[in-house]
Amino acid sequence: MINGSARVSTCGQTLAAQRVLTRAEGCTRIYRETASGAQADCREVLRMLECVAPGDVVTVTRIDRLARSTRDLLNTLNTITERQAGFQSLDDAWADTTTAHGRLMES
Repeated sequence: MINGSARVSTCGQTLAAQRVLTRAEGCTRIYRETASGAQADCREVLRMLECVAPGDVVTVTRIDRLARSTRDLLNTLNTITERQAGFQSLDDAWADTTTAHGRLMES
């Protein structure tokens, strides 16, 4: 299953563009949230991580939609990897653990 994560920081922003892009990539479930990325405990991201299963892929439009700090990003990627799932960021080609090059960049 391909899981999408869409997040905006303020109520004035919209999730529509992120939903369209992740759906176009084949996401069957999109976890949506309006919350500051500065918070490491975004409820929907945590819920998504609990549901990720081996062979799944987590897709975001940009890395900063998933995490705001390098530490949070690495912790999240570690959780995804531990669950034997992949990760891809549509705007950051190097951040795609479904490819050999992306796995090298992560390690």
